[in-house]
Amino acid sequence: MAKEAAEHHHKAAEHHERAGRHHKEAAKHHEAGNHEKAAHHAQVAQGHQEHAMHHSREASKAHAAHYGDKQERAASGGSTGKS
Repeated sequence: MAKEAAEHHHKAAEHHERAGRHHKEAAKHHEAGNHEKAAHHAQVAQGHQEHAMHHSREASKAHAAHYGDKQERAASGGSTGKS
């Protein structure tokens, strides 16, 4: 579970970075008066933001599942492991 969560965190970060690049492109095109290109980059940025949020939610679910399992084992007197 911890590896799965880490992978989702990395993917979320990548999508946030891509969204940032597209927002910068949108701003550049908007300032130049090319509103059609600006709108395109803004929409692409929105898509990357949505993907980033998806990966953030999946990472949270993986953390919850991992720590929920650890708490259940501890409550039942089992080993909690180290991760």
